[in-house]
Amino acid sequence: MVRITVLASGSRGNSTIIASSRTRILVDAGLSCRETLKRMKQSGEEPESLTAILISHEHVDHICGLEVLARKMRVPVYMSGPTHQAWFRCIRREARAAGEEARDLAQLEFFEAGRSFQIGDVGVSPFTLPHDAADPVGFTFQVEGVKIGLVTDLGYITPNVAQQLKRCDGLMIESNHDLEMLRSGPYPWSVKQRVMSRVGHLSNDALAQFFSESYDGGAAFLVLAHLSEQNNHPEIARRSAERALGLRPSLFQHRLALASQEQPLEPITL
Repeated sequence: MVRITVLASGSRGNSTIIASSRTRILVDAGLSCRETLKRMKQSGEEPESLTAILISHEHVDHICGLEVLARKMRVPVYMSGPTHQAWFRCIRREARAAGEEARDLAQLEFFEAGRSFQIGDVGVSPFTLPHDAADPVGFTFQVEGVKIGLVTDLGYITPNVAQQLKRCDGLMIESNHDLEMLRSGPYPWSVKQRVMSRVGHLSNDALAQFFSESYDGGAAFLVLAHLSEQNNHPEIARRSAERALGLRPSLFQHRLALASQEQPLEPITL
């Protein structure tokens, strides 16, 4: 049995649990420690059973609760070297401003994009994403014959990303914004340009193009993630995905869910 629990997904915090019968991995720590533990308990995940924390990149909505959570839970943290350097620069700057000494993580493990590794009985394969961070990655997880893909925070789907997501039994993928809502919305033009760029965030249209042209259709469930609260709407994202999947009827067999910023998604079990 493999269970996926999205605790939160959006611009104010991202955190997901990938769990096997023996291993529980928290992917990203974008909520406060208190909120993370609260949502874990709401979802039936015992915080004491956490095996490790895995970080995709250093943006605040993916790491803001990391320092406190890692110290409280006393579990290893896995991240790439460049991501750690970027994260620790921020920690050191904040410590200096407070007149304190910066403390690094007590249990730190490094990985490299393109090199798979194990956390308990879960195989983890990180791969590079086009996003404006130090070393952003997506992940696939393999355990007990099941493959799960988790990909958010990318400007577009590269051929390598599409290849990595083949033969997934479950897929969580970004559907960040509706282009027209973004263009007419309240963001400054510089921010709009960043979001729409090839190192920004994936639009509903870009995801729909992937579904209709490149997606192999193997997943039993799909989760649309990292929806913008200002520049998207759940039903717009859903309709866009369903329309694209419906263009290839053999693909339209999925359980389609939308991750929320405000509350955990009901756990998905494979």
